[in-house]
Amino acid sequence: MTDPTKAQAWIQQNVQPFLPQTKITCITVGNEILSGTDKQLMSNLLPAMQSVHSALVSLELDDQVGVVTAHSLAILAESFPPSSGSFRQDLGGYLQPLLNFHAQINSPFLINAYPYFAYKDNPDEVSLDYVLFKPNQGTTDPATNLTYDNMLYAQIDAVYSAIKAMGHTDIVVRISETGWPSKGDSNEAGATRDNAGIYNSNLLQRIAENQGTPARPSLPIDIYVFALFNEDLKPGPTSERNYGLYYPDGTPVYDIGLQSQLPQIASAAFYIDSASTINVRATLSLIPFPTSFHDLAEPNSVLF
Repeated sequence: MTDPTKAQAWIQQNVQPFLPQTKITCITVGNEILSGTDKQLMSNLLPAMQSVHSALVSLELDDQVGVVTAHSLAILAESFPPSSGSFRQDLGGYLQPLLNFHAQINSPFLINAYPYFAYKDNPDEVSLDYVLFKPNQGTTDPATNLTYDNMLYAQIDAVYSAIKAMGHTDIVVRISETGWPSKGDSNEAGATRDNAGIYNSNLLQRIAENQGTPARPSLPIDIYVFALFNEDLKPGPTSERNYGLYYPDGTPVYDIGLQSQLPQIASAAFYIDSASTINVRATLSLIPFPTSFHDLAEPNSVLF
């Protein structure tokens, strides 16, 4: 698991043969490991990332392929106001060396952020306009006097504050997943096709404008949207199967003007740059085990 030789063999089989024809920019090791309950995986996360990075260095690929891991917002103890953002104390022993590693190799800190969950859990108090990027009065951070007109930007800046509280201002935050379901169960407030279309189209517009967050207005947001396709076999609530822009057969769930750019890929998250070009995040996965690396079904991904 921590053996760079095994990591190198995996990269030589799964990454190197596809370069440079495919633009592979990043290997994501694990998905939301630190918000789980498996202490062994949590302890093995950083050694696995270091092992993969060492293998990339040995193969002289580290300049073009980075190493990251994706986190849930559940790793935060505080998220509002954004200037008070902080990580959970029980995760400090994992996060401090992980942040040091990110700074050392100049790789971003990835967060899966879903304002939809905040609205679903408390629709009577969370403004739908605020989470959908629609005109609203916003909220003001009393410590910075910065006004936020949407929840996603507040979540991003809360993560920046948490990272700063651990001594780092040299790490960029990127959103590895965000999205809105087009369908849900009766207890899943807001999960409608109209809301999903509004969320993603308004987000696309802000990306096209190269917007930054209130705390970092000159740094354009960098976001992967989940998901390109509905996952009709995924277990759990109805919403879990309905985050896609497209049905599994490739027909659109709703239109935000990207139909002509539909990639031929079975399942993916996607990234839309400021030129409205789709870049696919496919599910090529790594997770640390005692003797080998294994593929996972969840999107612990290589970014294309």
